[in-house]
Amino acid sequence: MITSAPDFFSDPDVITDSKSYFDLMRSQGPIKREVYHGTLMVTGFAEALEILNDKTGLFSNACSVVGPIPGLPFTPQGSDIRSQLDAHRGELPWSDHLVCMDGKRHQEHRMLLGSLLTYKRLKQNEEYLNSLADRLIDRFISTGQCSVVSQYAHATTIYAISDLMGIPEDDRAELLELIGAPPSQIDGDAVHKVGPDPLIFMKPRFDEYLRDRLDNPRGDLMSDLIHAKFKDGSTPDFDIVSGLARFLFGAGQDTTSRLIAMAILILGENKSLQQRLQAEPARIPDFIEEVLRYDAPVKVAYRLALADTRLGEVEVSAGTILTVCYNAASNDPTHFEHPECFDIDRPHVRDHMGFGRGVHGCLGAPLGRMEARIAIERLLARVTDIRISEDHHGPEAERRYRFEPTYTFRSLAELHIQFTPF
Repeated sequence: MITSAPDFFSDPDVITDSKSYFDLMRSQGPIKREVYHGTLMVTGFAEALEILNDKTGLFSNACSVVGPIPGLPFTPQGSDIRSQLDAHRGELPWSDHLVCMDGKRHQEHRMLLGSLLTYKRLKQNEEYLNSLADRLIDRFISTGQCSVVSQYAHATTIYAISDLMGIPEDDRAELLELIGAPPSQIDGDAVHKVGPDPLIFMKPRFDEYLRDRLDNPRGDLMSDLIHAKFKDGSTPDFDIVSGLARFLFGAGQDTTSRLIAMAILILGENKSLQQRLQAEPARIPDFIEEVLRYDAPVKVAYRLALADTRLGEVEVSAGTILTVCYNAASNDPTHFEHPECFDIDRPHVRDHMGFGRGVHGCLGAPLGRMEARIAIERLLARVTDIRISEDHHGPEAERRYRFEPTYTFRSLAELHIQFTPF
C-alpha cells in the first residue's frame, strides 16, 4: 500500500500498485500537481472527461505518449503558447504519428484510417479470430498450464492485426523485434523512442508492402490504405500512408494483448466468476468492459495546455502538461459506486475510460473488444478451473505479479496459469 507520494514516473512500487498511488492523489483532490515533474495529475472522472471532450483545441495531444519526460523542447512564454508549439512540434516525441496530432491534421488522418476499420471488415475477421484462438489453445491445452502473455495474449493480437493488414507470417517476429519495448520505460527509452518517428526502423519494410500493393492489391487493409483518399478527394503522400500503417501495426497488437492478460488474471483470482461466465457466455462482453474499467491497459495519457485556463478549482498555466489518469478516473468513487469491487452487473458498464474519450478515443477499440471477447470465449469453452500458478506467483494471500517498467501502460510482464481441460 502506497502511503506517501512517490515519483509516478520512476518509482517501481507505483508500477506494481498504481491503484494505491491514484487513490492517494485523488484523496488530495481530483487535480493535484505532483512535485517531481510539475505535471497535474487528473484523477477525477468529471475533470478527466472535461479535458478529453475539449472541443476548443485548448488541450493539445502533442505530448500524449511520453508526457513530462523528456519535457518540452522550448520554455513556455506568455498566456498562449500555440505559436511556440507550432514552431517546435516536429521536435517532440512521436510528432509524426496520429496519436500526437491535433486539429484538422488529426481529423483528416484519423478519418482516412477509420474509414478502413469498418464493421464489415471486422466481422469478416471474426471467423479467423475464433480459429486462431483455438489453434493457440491447441498448443498448450494438453499440458494443463500456460504462460499467458507469450503463448496466448500476445500471440492472439499479433496474428490478428497481421492478418487484418496482410503482413506475411514470416515477417511478424522481426517486426515485433524492431518495435521493441513500449515507450515511457522507467529504465530509460531508446533514443529513437523520443524522436518524432519512433517507428522509423519499420519504414523500409512497410514501404515495400505498400508499393507492392499499389500495383497488386490483395484485398487486405494495406491494399485499401494505399489506395485511400482524403475526404476532399486528394491523395495522401506516400510517407503519410506508411506512417499510418506502421502506427496501426504497433498500436493494434500491444494494448489488446495487455487487456487479454489482465482479464485472465482476474478470472484466475475469481473462480465463481469463471463459472458464471461459462454458464452465461453472453456476459463476456460485460466482463471485458469491467476489466477496462477496473484495471485497463493504458493507465494515463497526456495533454498540453495551450493557453491559461481554469480546470475545476485549479488554475492551469499555458505550457502545463496534464496527466489524465484513465485508471484513476475509471475508479473514481464519486462516479462509480464501490469501484474497488469487480462487478459485471454494475449499471452503465461501458461508462469508463479504458479506451479514452473524445476525438482522440482509441480508433481500434471495436477491434480490441472483439479480440479480447473471442480470446476469453474460446478459453472458457475449452478449459475450466483456471488457477494462478503458485510456483510462479506465490500463494493466494501473497501474490506476486511483475509488470513491465512503463509509467504509461499497465502491462503484465508474465502470467502463468494452470487449468483443467474439458
